[in-house]
Amino acid sequence: MRGLPSNLLRHHTKTEKQLAALRAIATFELAKGGVVLLAAVGVLSLVHRDAWDVAGSLLHLLHIGRNHHYVDIFLKLADGVTDEKLWLVAAGCVAYSVIRFIEAYGLWRARAWAEWFAFASGTVYLPFEIYELVKEVTAIRLAIFIANLAIVLYMLYLRVQDHAQAHV
Repeated sequence: MRGLPSNLLRHHTKTEKQLAALRAIATFELAKGGVVLLAAVGVLSLVHRDAWDVAGSLLHLLHIGRNHHYVDIFLKLADGVTDEKLWLVAAGCVAYSVIRFIEAYGLWRARAWAEWFAFASGTVYLPFEIYELVKEVTAIRLAIFIANLAIVLYMLYLRVQDHAQAHV
């Protein structure tokens, strides 16, 4: 590819275990992109519909009564939904999905740029995950934090290892 330094395009020889780990992470990123893409489709299904009625139907379906504090917040948010906002949210979801799909492709092919990208994007989430853990430790929050931290540290390990191989 033109314009990218050769050290970002080249991928050093990876062991079978490293390739398997990269492909597992790539599959995870692909799944995240797929879920968010499905969310975009769901958001677009609300265009030209009364969001307040849809929200009320959802609450009824889930057997959530009006006595919950969050129900009022949810309904107020639904009341402010416009078609333009829905299109913007869907566009954001599609953009996020495309980024995850590109990252998954690069990781599957063991590309250095994708490893750097996975390191950077994972690192960005860590402060938010730590904040959520400080607020309240739950099994899900802890699992997400540990998984993300493991991916970040593994990407850093791969990049340091490749750097060392390049300078031997």
